[in-house]
Amino acid sequence: MPPNYSGRLKLSPKAGHEERALDLPEPDTGVFRIILRKCLLNQLDFSVILGFIPPGESQPILLRRYNGRSHQHTNKLEREATFYDFHIHTATERYQVHPAFKAEHYAEVTDRYVDFQGAFRCLSQDCGLVFPPGQANLFEG
Repeated sequence: MPPNYSGRLKLSPKAGHEERALDLPEPDTGVFRIILRKCLLNQLDFSVILGFIPPGESQPILLRRYNGRSHQHTNKLEREATFYDFHIHTATERYQVHPAFKAEHYAEVTDRYVDFQGAFRCLSQDCGLVFPPGQANLFEG
């Protein structure tokens, strides 16, 4: 994470929710993008996302998405039962090559977080975010 990441991740109002994105360029390989989104009316409606934009592309592939408990989800290719819970989406090749779905459509229920801050903590741990010396995770505490 860059030294000034906390200021660059402060959420801004945008049509019924707050949102912010932070690009983390990787020389010669592309850009990682952290996207934070939170509904203003429902504290359980949020997403904490890590995406990757390959060189020459403009739209990120969403690698991981930590969602709140605000909607139903079904893993359609697996023909699993629909669930309504906190869940983590993970990009998979199986969904990436299927024309009807996005790469990150597959999701699993989780009990590792119950709020937006906890979802960011999980993304940080799972994806190996490294914070600048003396600057803890923005959402710790």
